[in-house]
Amino acid sequence: MGENGQPLARAVEIRRGPERMSKTIQMPALSPTMEEGTLAKWLVKEGDTVSSGDLLAEIETDKATMEFEAVDEGVIAKILVSEGSEGVKVGTVIAIIAEEGEDVEAAAASGGKPAPKADPVPAKAEAAAPAAAAPKADAVPAAPASSDKRVKASPLARRLAQSKGIDLAAVSGTGPNGRIVKSDLDGAKEGVAAPAAAPASAPAAKAEAATPAPAAASGAQDFGIPHEVVKLSGMRKTIARRLTESKQQVPHIYLTVDIQLDKLLKLRGELNAGLASRKVKLSVNDLLIKALGVALMEVPECNVQFAGDQMLQFKRADISVAVSIPGGLITPIVTGADGKGVAAISTEMKDLADRAKAGKLSPNEYQGGTASLSNMGMFGIKQFEAVINPPQGMIMAIGAGERRPYVVDDSLQIATVMSATGSFDHRAIDGADGARLMKAFKELIENPIGMLA
Repeated sequence: MGENGQPLARAVEIRRGPERMSKTIQMPALSPTMEEGTLAKWLVKEGDTVSSGDLLAEIETDKATMEFEAVDEGVIAKILVSEGSEGVKVGTVIAIIAEEGEDVEAAAASGGKPAPKADPVPAKAEAAAPAAAAPKADAVPAAPASSDKRVKASPLARRLAQSKGIDLAAVSGTGPNGRIVKSDLDGAKEGVAAPAAAPASAPAAKAEAATPAPAAASGAQDFGIPHEVVKLSGMRKTIARRLTESKQQVPHIYLTVDIQLDKLLKLRGELNAGLASRKVKLSVNDLLIKALGVALMEVPECNVQFAGDQMLQFKRADISVAVSIPGGLITPIVTGADGKGVAAISTEMKDLADRAKAGKLSPNEYQGGTASLSNMGMFGIKQFEAVINPPQGMIMAIGAGERRPYVVDDSLQIATVMSATGSFDHRAIDGADGARLMKAFKELIENPIGMLA
């Protein structure tokens, strides 16, 4: 076990030779669904002697960084995948260990060629590009004019000029530094493009085609605004993919209720006074986690997951809690929140959040969950609609508690009120069942003694 009790990954394959045995270290699968990862950092170098249990490297998945330890002793003969390499497939040989007494150079040579990095553009593809372009040079659409390559114009303006046959050299630009933009083409005369370049200009055209155009290739528009290109992390790629799938494939239905918090806040103060000797301080979020867990047990029709031609109905409430971390978002899970005391939830949540921000969660601590809770009240957000975290069936979005005019006991008073919005997968959860869950959640918070019984 590593720091904070986190399980350490192990993956060593033994390759038998005629006399000694060299060992190939492979990229481990740190979770059942992991297919690739990033070799974030090597903790050893070639020539180092290692023993069983020594840390070799840090492996980064889309959600956490885990330590990778040796299971045998020997000498690091060769490192095949450099640190920082992304997209390293599970099972890829990343290093070779030579046994004691084995010729290190021979062991290194027997390990084969280094695995290619997944992140950079393969050199093979770059080399093939000019060769492929040459026979098709005359198939490339003729430029509107040879002069428009010397004027400043946005990629969009160039494409429009080419399609309309407009000579950019005859257009005045109104963009930054005289750059021609789309609006400048509105009044331009069409069909005045210069003749297509003669075949003799093919080498120049080919050279220009080989010039990288990052903005056009990525689909972004270059408007001359100063910027920097930020490479997507594995976590950001996963967030983008999963949430896009959720909005495209999951029919969301949103239900909002206003909830009075005064009794909950009073109870929290009393509980914290009693827990002071145990150094436990409850947050409102801890009580909301408990309330959602109990509500899901009261309305089990919402504690479900859509699974194609069947549905999974869970017997306990494992609440995934959204935690903002550098570079993205992670949802550590409070398992069995319906059956845990609020002090236990508070202690567990603090530990999970601290380790989430340090990238030290193990996969079983953030994968799974039966429902999610996302609280943006601390940012002053009054109300929002959260995207369901697939394959879960619902997520509860919590807004800020604020002093508002509110009807209490048939009279208009000032009370502390928050808005909560449930997002439900309409394939699995009917609107009426979602409404019952929202009602149960509201009643538990407005009468919080009931959820502690």
